[in-house]
Amino acid sequence: MTQTTDTPTAAPPAPRADEQRIADLGEIVRAYSEVTQRLEESHETLNREVVHLQQELASANAALQRSRRLAALGEMAAGIAHEIRNPLASIQLYANMLETDLAGSPDQRDLATKIASAVRGLDGIVNDVLAFAREIKLRPAEFGAADLFARAVEAVRPMIEASAVSVQMPHDDAPVCCDCELLHRALVNLVRNAVEAMPTGGVLMLSVETAGAHCQLTVRDTGPGIDADAIDRIFNPFFTTRATGTGLGLAIVHRIIDAHGGSIAVHNDEGAVFTLLLPVTTSGAAHGGEAA
Repeated sequence: MTQTTDTPTAAPPAPRADEQRIADLGEIVRAYSEVTQRLEESHETLNREVVHLQQELASANAALQRSRRLAALGEMAAGIAHEIRNPLASIQLYANMLETDLAGSPDQRDLATKIASAVRGLDGIVNDVLAFAREIKLRPAEFGAADLFARAVEAVRPMIEASAVSVQMPHDDAPVCCDCELLHRALVNLVRNAVEAMPTGGVLMLSVETAGAHCQLTVRDTGPGIDADAIDRIFNPFFTTRATGTGLGLAIVHRIIDAHGGSIAVHNDEGAVFTLLLPVTTSGAAHGGEAA
């Protein structure tokens, strides 16, 4: 009689072990998905930062190229202006002498007066060219932006009243580091331009706002705005949309703001809007500018 022995067989895996493996696998998949998502988000963030940096670099390069072009143009313009100034002074002198000598001849005296007036106009153009080309040396100090606006408005008060323009002064004040006289000249130019854009009345809105290490000054009018084909060239020297003028006013404003280590921009929003960013401390302000 033969005796048989049964071979023991392995017990099937416990259900709990299978469930644990499935749970572990699911956790791995979830972790992988989270890591992948974070990598994608990081990649997108880095791409956006790269684009932003490229734009800043392009802007900085454009500003540098603009400064170099303006320097060359200003140097040439200054040389021409100096050459013109001497003969202009002689013409002015002779025209004044003729006005005196022709006191008894009204018709001829009127011609001499017109010559003298035209020479004064040319002398004003020469002065604008020299102001644009002159090296800017700052004497920065801290001033209240609202006070600077108030002084500029007072300088243009007769024109404001003649045009029936109402002025909205800033409610808040903020410190700004600047050369008071140079910035006053820039603000007067912007305020005058805004008023001239509203010859039959309108609203001149001036505002001040702190933006980090800068103070933002805004000059806004309710005029027709700036033509789309002119807005990119508005700060170029000798560019003007008017029948008269040198086209140097806004170019000089740009030079003044640039010399302060600030920036100026313009856009249309139911009128023209000029925005100036200026440092609030001397550490952020430039201390001079190259002749341009």
